[in-house]
Amino acid sequence: MASKTVEDVLFPGIGVRVERVSDSSDTLVVEAVSTGRPGLCPDCRKRARRVHSSYQRALDERPLGSRRVVVRLRVRRYFCDRRSCSRRTFVEQIAGLTERHSRSSTGLTGWLQSIAVELGGRPAARLCRRLRVAAGRTRLLRLLTAPPVQDRALRVLGVDEFAFRKGCAYGTVLVDVEAGRVVDVLPDRTSETFAAWLTEHPGAEIICRDRATAYTKAVREAAPNALEVADRWHLLQNLSAAVEKTCHQHRDCLRKPAEQETVPPVPKPVPMELPVPELPGTQIIERTRHRHEDVHRLVEKGWTVSAIARRLNLDRKTVRRFRDTDLDQLLASARDRRPNGVREPFKAYLNARFTETQGKVSGTRLFLEVRERGYRGSRQVVRKHLAALRAGTAEPVRADIPSPRKITSWIMRPRETLTESQDKRLLEVRLACPDITRACDLARAFADLVRHRRGYLLLEWIRQAEQDAPKPMRGFAGSLRQDLDAVTAGLTLPWSSGVVEGHVNRVKALKRAMYGRAPPGPDPHPAMTCTESRIEPFPRLSRMLEFGRGWWFRLTDG
Repeated sequence: MASKTVEDVLFPGIGVRVERVSDSSDTLVVEAVSTGRPGLCPDCRKRARRVHSSYQRALDERPLGSRRVVVRLRVRRYFCDRRSCSRRTFVEQIAGLTERHSRSSTGLTGWLQSIAVELGGRPAARLCRRLRVAAGRTRLLRLLTAPPVQDRALRVLGVDEFAFRKGCAYGTVLVDVEAGRVVDVLPDRTSETFAAWLTEHPGAEIICRDRATAYTKAVREAAPNALEVADRWHLLQNLSAAVEKTCHQHRDCLRKPAEQETVPPVPKPVPMELPVPELPGTQIIERTRHRHEDVHRLVEKGWTVSAIARRLNLDRKTVRRFRDTDLDQLLASARDRRPNGVREPFKAYLNARFTETQGKVSGTRLFLEVRERGYRGSRQVVRKHLAALRAGTAEPVRADIPSPRKITSWIMRPRETLTESQDKRLLEVRLACPDITRACDLARAFADLVRHRRGYLLLEWIRQAEQDAPKPMRGFAGSLRQDLDAVTAGLTLPWSSGVVEGHVNRVKALKRAMYGRAPPGPDPHPAMTCTESRIEPFPRLSRMLEFGRGWWFRLTDG
């Protein structure tokens, strides 16, 4: 095997000559001279003929073992002899080793960029110290450059929002649905911003989106010829919300047959009058009373729903509910929101034993009795219930009826996936309430349209829902009619926003992984510190920095 020179080991294929190597305890200094052909002028690209001067520049190279490597490279400055060129002199750049204004070699710069992409600022700086590479947090962040964005939009474009900070600031992610990669990120979720992007990048033929109206408005303004495709998952989600609202509105229909069922036999109690039941003075009960009072006070003054929502910092739907619902019903709903816990199945027995003993039974005795009957809770829970019975604030025994969310899950799932007990309980619910039965039939019919992409039957389904369906289902059908073309395309074409939702989920995962890595306070140079997480920035980064403090996202495939 032929012996290799120092140049072949340190600079393979690069036009330099090593003159001297100085070895110290922790640093290896390599003195080298450029031996390549005269360079090209960076402006006019004419090859130089005359040498102006030479000077020595220091470059950090990739470490060798446990020692840092510093290259002291002597390079030449040339004259540019073309009179039409504005540049008079320039310094040669050695391919594979140097770049303009760079303090490290090309190979080391590639290392640092990869480390910064994977780890961010401070974690990458800590790793560089362990690798014997001189690179600080700010220098690493400056290596992160935005990938280019095509002048024309992709044929199939997916769009969705994501949260910089949930409830405060949102952005928009644009995805190439066919390739499954992120194209660009916008600093907000407004229709004006998305419309401006579509105007600058024409060519989108199909745009997959959710049910957000802002994106619809932007598409109609900037890309009227593009075909909008509503996402099928969001359609099922909206349908599920309508079914759950129907089940919640008709919950009383389920309570009546459940309350008529016989209670398990207990020892015959001695006649005793319990204290007059009162609502417990919990925080949620008091908050409901005060909120109802505030809303109605502002309504009497003539305030609008939007103004009340801004004044009380509430959602407009919440304001409407407190305006249109009786206080007793709101208080009952607030009381029912308390969790059942392990005590609920034994509440009837505890109440019966309390009346039988004229209230003279101890909490320890009741705890031992219900424990023999399968109770797995603590003694303190039984004592609190006994104290509530004596004070008259105990909740009544609730009928064992499924929650609206559980009923909705039974309706939305395919029938073959339900167990025998679940199918039986759903049948009981359907027999108890005809409105829930109608909602169940319509929901299953629409789910069949979605799963088998039978968009040609959508209009007939909307007509049936608008005729005799419960009010929430009619509202859902009306929203489909307003967005009929996009929904029909979603139930016909194979495209959807599933790839976009996957990238949004990846954003959430990166945000959770980067928790706590933000700097403690504002920075006067946010462009240098915004990438304090695993990131790869995108175009329009400078406008997006104001929405993030100390972190960003790495959205490209890696």
